[in-house]
Amino acid sequence: MPRSKRSKLVSLTKVDKKTRAHKTEMMDKVKENADKWKYCWLFEVGSMRNAHLKTVRNLWKDSARIFFSRAALMAKALGTTPEEEHRMGIHKLAQQIQGQVGLLFTDTEPQEVIDWFADFSQPDFARAGNVATRTIVLPAGPVMRVYSDPPEPFPHNEEPQLRKIGLTTTMNRGVPTLTNPHKLCEKGKVLTAEQAQLLKLIGEKMVTFRVGLIARWEAGSGEVIEMDGPRLSEQGESAEAGDDEDEAMSD
Repeated sequence: MPRSKRSKLVSLTKVDKKTRAHKTEMMDKVKENADKWKYCWLFEVGSMRNAHLKTVRNLWKDSARIFFSRAALMAKALGTTPEEEHRMGIHKLAQQIQGQVGLLFTDTEPQEVIDWFADFSQPDFARAGNVATRTIVLPAGPVMRVYSDPPEPFPHNEEPQLRKIGLTTTMNRGVPTLTNPHKLCEKGKVLTAEQAQLLKLIGEKMVTFRVGLIARWEAGSGEVIEMDGPRLSEQGESAEAGDDEDEAMSD
């Protein structure tokens, strides 16, 4: 009998389900580092990008250990009550582990950590669902790539893609051209997938990856110190869903 030609769903990726042993191992690593370092920082990320988080890891690899995984696992590892806490006072930090946050263990003195993260930021392209931070209007004439130096027009073979994502272009001497100005996005409004794709194509970076420090635990005293100022999540800069939150469990 011939094999059926009916369409079948084929998975192109394989993701191993996290086993109990794997989760236990990750929790043990968190506990091990809580025993090793003088400080444990709780942090959040604005405009999450794994590539930028890896950059932070690499820059701190000799003086810190970073975990960015499931909040429930990290909180359970540290202990959320005085009876369950792994180290004295650390339950006060564990109770704040909610959502997409991470832990940074280090011996580096607090002010140096604060200053370093205040200075660190990486611009990146916005995604659908982000809020436009400025209004972008493409002028009439050739559609330009702003990231090139000097800016150059798109080649003729990309004109169909520009039209597909919302531009009304015509070909003028082999160059995709706008007859009238086109408002690509408006400040304060949520970006669509097409707008985000077009911003990336022309080279406009509209979000900034940054790390916000929430609080720290000090091994010497068992005290938890809260950071002053509004959190990134309160400013609309919280980590975006869709990134691999388990990726950062080990350096």
